[in-house]
Amino acid sequence: MKRIFVIISVMIFSIYMFGCGKKQAAEEEQQPMSMEALSTLNTTTQTPATTATESKTQTAQTPLAAAAKLEPLPPAGPYKPTGIEIQTALKNAGFYTGVIDGKIGQMTKKAIEAFQKANNLLADGKVGPKTWAALSKYLNPPTTTAPIKKKR
Repeated sequence: MKRIFVIISVMIFSIYMFGCGKKQAAEEEQQPMSMEALSTLNTTTQTPATTATESKTQTAQTPLAAAAKLEPLPPAGPYKPTGIEIQTALKNAGFYTGVIDGKIGQMTKKAIEAFQKANNLLADGKVGPKTWAALSKYLNPPTTTAPIKKKR
């Protein structure tokens, strides 16, 4: 009687362990999807010109194509510019004359304060969201093209 009880207990325990392992492996195989990929899963529209077979292949490929194009999500919170971006924007705006090295030193802080004063912002020498909103416009200067002279 004891043997039967032990055998049954071992069988129940092994079935429990193997069953949980399969469930855990299935959960580990799933990867998170971006909001873009999730939105494309159920938004397949069918135009009158498409046939039923084309519609089936489009619907079958859409989740796979969306999953292949997954991109990392942007970081939470406001964007924090790098030192090089700050110095470049300040130089393009005409407030910074030093070397663009990415280090926020005294010269860069004075340029930030001058920019903030000129744009009616709190002149604290720090690039916060409001300062960056005004300064980011100068990050990429407009390209000016000189007229091309032809040789005669």
